[in-house]
Amino acid sequence: METLIPIINRLQEVFLTVGAEIIQLPQITVVGSQSSGKSSVLESLVGRDFLPRGSGIVTRRPLVLQLVNVPSLEERRKQDNGIKAEEWGTFLHCKNQIFTDFNDIRKEIEEETARSTNNKGISPEPIYLKIYSPNVLSLTLVDLPGITKVPVGDQPEDIETQVQEMILSYISNPNSLILCVSPANSDLATSDALKLAREVDPDGHRTLLVVSKLDLMDAGTDALEVLLGRVIPVRLGIIGVVNRSQHDLNTQKSLTDSSKDEQAFLQRHYPSLASRCGSRYLARTLSRLLMHHIRDCLPELKTRVTVLNSQYQTRLNSYGQPVEDHSATLLQIVTKFATDYCSTIEGTARHIQTSELCGGARICYIFHETFGRTLQSIDPLGGLTELDILTAIRNATGPRPALFVPEVSFELLVKKQIKRLEEPSMRCVELVHEELQRIIQHCSAYSTQELLRFPKLHDSIVEVVTSLLRKRLPITNEMVHNLVAIELAYINTKHPDFTDAAQVSASVNSQQAETGDAGKRWKNEKMPSEEKGPVPAFGSPIKAVNLLDTAVPVSRKLSTREQRDCEVIQRLIICYFLIVRKSIQDSVPKTVMHFLVNFVKEHLQSELVGQLYKQPLLHELLIESQDTAQQRTEVAHMLEALKKASNIISEIRETHLW
Repeated sequence: METLIPIINRLQEVFLTVGAEIIQLPQITVVGSQSSGKSSVLESLVGRDFLPRGSGIVTRRPLVLQLVNVPSLEERRKQDNGIKAEEWGTFLHCKNQIFTDFNDIRKEIEEETARSTNNKGISPEPIYLKIYSPNVLSLTLVDLPGITKVPVGDQPEDIETQVQEMILSYISNPNSLILCVSPANSDLATSDALKLAREVDPDGHRTLLVVSKLDLMDAGTDALEVLLGRVIPVRLGIIGVVNRSQHDLNTQKSLTDSSKDEQAFLQRHYPSLASRCGSRYLARTLSRLLMHHIRDCLPELKTRVTVLNSQYQTRLNSYGQPVEDHSATLLQIVTKFATDYCSTIEGTARHIQTSELCGGARICYIFHETFGRTLQSIDPLGGLTELDILTAIRNATGPRPALFVPEVSFELLVKKQIKRLEEPSMRCVELVHEELQRIIQHCSAYSTQELLRFPKLHDSIVEVVTSLLRKRLPITNEMVHNLVAIELAYINTKHPDFTDAAQVSASVNSQQAETGDAGKRWKNEKMPSEEKGPVPAFGSPIKAVNLLDTAVPVSRKLSTREQRDCEVIQRLIICYFLIVRKSIQDSVPKTVMHFLVNFVKEHLQSELVGQLYKQPLLHELLIESQDTAQQRTEVAHMLEALKKASNIISEIRETHLW
């Protein structure tokens, strides 16, 4: 199990190179109030003075400290190791630089802290320090800024909130152990460190308490009840330590002497607990707890690395490889887009929407639902009144009274009704054109990532397809307009489905005969002009001239003959209109498909190649977006780190876990 901590340290180094926090590695997080003795506790674990000292917040950036146990200098000399020092340290931000003087390590921490923080301010960016020594146990600790209440100097007003948020971001990691440091000369019930630990670890499975400054308690008091867990129980244990005093620091008392004095103090004041307190016991306990914690977290960690490895490999594949052959890449992308576009129209696309109709399905809906229902809703006699029909009949007969219904009046009126079919037909073309435009966006959204890598190429493809549709739209509109114009050009009264006018007239006469003696009524009928004066000009824009001083009637009841003529014309109009409507309903979709939809499908790829496959444009169109290139690089680095992590974890054998 001793090999587990070095393996975690190696994993931490791997992920630090990519600046990733996606893997929550096991570590020990040190939390305590300002001046609670955290730095002294850490230095006692290392056995050397290397942390900055002073008043106020001294630790203003998280310090990730990796302790690595190495053989002694004498043993390493036998192995011809290159480093000629008993103990040394390295910083992640100082590549290939080795610090053998721990005063230089302290100075580098101070300078690196000052680089990213203002006067007494804090920064969440961690400093990574690795210390190699034969006198340490392998550990990974994170020293965080001390919890403070009142801002000092240039510190922001919310310094307390900032520190607490930073601490919570570290101790919220379920794979981290929480080392709470609380001085013995303060009430443990008011410990800010324990309060924060309880928020993220209410059951105490990850919390260990260190009671510092045992030698500074008031005379006549001791911390026996606290150390025994009778005041506040802590599941992982409570360990008391004696910190070096300011006098010891001023006189540069060595940590070796301080450790001896600590043991002597514990033997005098806490003889029953002396073997379970002190810095040496704390180091052994932390190492043991961390190893067991790593063992418990390892299966989940291995699974997490495997899953992320697969996810990042998929992401890297989606970004594609850097372009080498510009011609082949352009042709591949253009062909893929044209194929996707046509497949969307045909309904064979890979990405089929389930929320709404699109592509060919929507075009079918436009033809048979939208356009078809609109035509069916048009009343063949809509906009025509009986007065309009009578006016047309009388205008067609000229000055002579008509014996029969004039054919010219029928043609005039039926053309007016046929003309009403043009507007929905043109609207049908417009709707199909809009859907073809929407397919461009659909294909762009679901197209290959290769196209999304090149914004200029994407925009150029959209522009070419839009231009092609724009060119075909007026041609299609003209052809649909011609369909209606053709129907208006010749009224085919000999159409097989058209009812003969004589048959319609006979049918109307027979219906009127059933309701009374139609002949007698025709014989006795007098002209309206003889009985009621001037007849108004029905539907005519010319105002009727009143030749007498009597009032002109605004309307009157139609005579039997007028009713018959109106009904004959109405039946003929309905019959012929239905024939034309059926023809238009069938021919407009065919025209739109031939001149617009099918033409675009057949000529799309050749148009794209002709417009875009030009040597001067190749390099310009295939320039990747800066975001894509950066993301590919980041994902590649992350994938490399995950593969290294997977290899490191695979080195662990089952025997290492027990």
